[in-house]
Amino acid sequence: MRLRHIRGAEETIAASPYVVQEAAQYRGRFCELFGNDHPIRIEVGMGKGRFIMELARQNPEINYIGIERYPSVLLRALQKRAELELPNIYFMCVDAINLADIFAPEEIEKLYLNFSDPWPKDRHARRRLTSPEFMKVYDQILRKDGVVEFKTDNQDLFTYSLESIPEAGWTIKACTRDLHHSEMNEGNVMTEYEEKFSSMGNPICKLIAGR
Repeated sequence: MRLRHIRGAEETIAASPYVVQEAAQYRGRFCELFGNDHPIRIEVGMGKGRFIMELARQNPEINYIGIERYPSVLLRALQKRAELELPNIYFMCVDAINLADIFAPEEIEKLYLNFSDPWPKDRHARRRLTSPEFMKVYDQILRKDGVVEFKTDNQDLFTYSLESIPEAGWTIKACTRDLHHSEMNEGNVMTEYEEKFSSMGNPICKLIAGR
């Protein structure tokens, strides 16, 4: 994925009070960061943060952490975050493959994956966020009753995920290839990409996976 680099993004992120610096220091005690013992949910690849910030606004009794690997993308989310009073959300600029080094076993209640990079070439399959390699990471940090929720408009990636997730030892608890016309759409919060693609007529796919 090629992204336009924004000069000063790294410096802004390093100085932001909304970004967890040296995140591993909180491993097993993120409750101290939030100042409460509310459940923690994370979004991996949060982009500009619209989805997770809306969830944080709607659910003050839940803590949220947005994970974004690319500084220039996270910078856009920080600009939005500065306009909001949301004590229950923080961000991290880290690679999702390292999440088990940041969060302790069963520290996370739910994990969201929204419109992830499809990495269409077979040789890049391991980079997909629903690959067995990443599902193994999620397994290490989610509570036993925790779930992964995944949305995409990419039919090939969704088909791959329906196969790869069970291969990793997970169970598909619910799924649809047309979210906005299914019962699973109740309470749905749209992402920027979801709004864009659905307005183009692309059906949105969603699955929920657990162990």
